[in-house]
Amino acid sequence: MCRRKANIKVSSTNGFFSCPGPKIFAHRGASASAPENTLESFRLAHEQGAPYLEMDVHLSADGAPVIIHDHSVSRTTGRRGRVENMTLSELRQLDAGYKFSTDYGRTFPYRGKGLCIPTLDEVLTTFPRTGVTLELKRTRDGVERAVANMLARHGAEDRVIVASQEHEILARFRQVAPMVATSFSKDEVRDFLVRLRGGELDGYRPPGVAFQVPEYKGLRRVVSKPVIEAVHAFDVEVHVWTVNEPVHITRLLDWGVDGIMTDDPARAFANVSALKDSARLRDSTHAI
Repeated sequence: MCRRKANIKVSSTNGFFSCPGPKIFAHRGASASAPENTLESFRLAHEQGAPYLEMDVHLSADGAPVIIHDHSVSRTTGRRGRVENMTLSELRQLDAGYKFSTDYGRTFPYRGKGLCIPTLDEVLTTFPRTGVTLELKRTRDGVERAVANMLARHGAEDRVIVASQEHEILARFRQVAPMVATSFSKDEVRDFLVRLRGGELDGYRPPGVAFQVPEYKGLRRVVSKPVIEAVHAFDVEVHVWTVNEPVHITRLLDWGVDGIMTDDPARAFANVSALKDSARLRDSTHAI
C-alpha cells in the first residue's frame, strides 16, 4: 500500500510510491561492485533489478548539478580539488573509477576505463523511469534551484525524493519546488524523535514523505520497531541506510521498514526473495 500524507503538497500522481515493497535502493548505485555514483554503477544496479537509485548532488563552479558524494574529488579520483571550485569540464576530465577496488587496493579494475563524474542531466536521461533519491550536499549557492530546474526539464518531479541532512538546504528546496517530495532533514529527524520520547506528537505535521535514516547514529539507535510504527502512524515511509548484511535486512523488514538502501542490491534482492519464499511456505503450511 502506498503511503502519502494528505497535507503534504506533493503531486497526486507521484510514481515514487507505486512500486510494491519492500523498496530496494541502490546506494550510490551498485557501489559494492562498481565505482560509486557513476553511470556504470547505476547501470549495474538497474541490471540487478533495483527500481530505485540513491545518489548525491553537488554544484560545479559553473552551476552544473553533478553526481558525487564528497566535497573533494580525492577519495574517488585520486586528484585534488573541491567539487564546487571546479568547472564541469574540469570535473569531466577526472577518472571516477581511479580509486575503486574490491580487494583492498591490490587491483583497480575500473582505472583508466573512461568513467566520468556524471551530471544529473545524464542520470535522468539514462534512467527515465527509475525512482531516485537525490541527496543535496552543502555546496555552492543555488543548488536547490539548479536541481529543481533539471527535474522540471526532464519531467522527473514525480519519480524523485529530494533529501538533505542540512535543514536550510531542504527548506529552500521546498520553497522553490513545493510539488517535489522530500525526506526529513537531520534536524527534523531529531525533532520527531524528541517529540516521540516526550509523548508530544499531538498535532504534529510531518515535513516530508519519507523518514530516511541510518539504523544507528554513533552508538545511539535511531530505528526501532516503535519508531517505525510511530512514523507509519503519519503515513510516512521509513527507508534505512546503509544496510548490506542479510541478517540486518531481515530484522529491519520484520520490523516493517518500507525501504532498504544498500551497496549490494543483488544480495539484498536475494535476501528479500528468500524471505518471501519462507513466508509463502509458512502460509501454505498453516493452510493445511
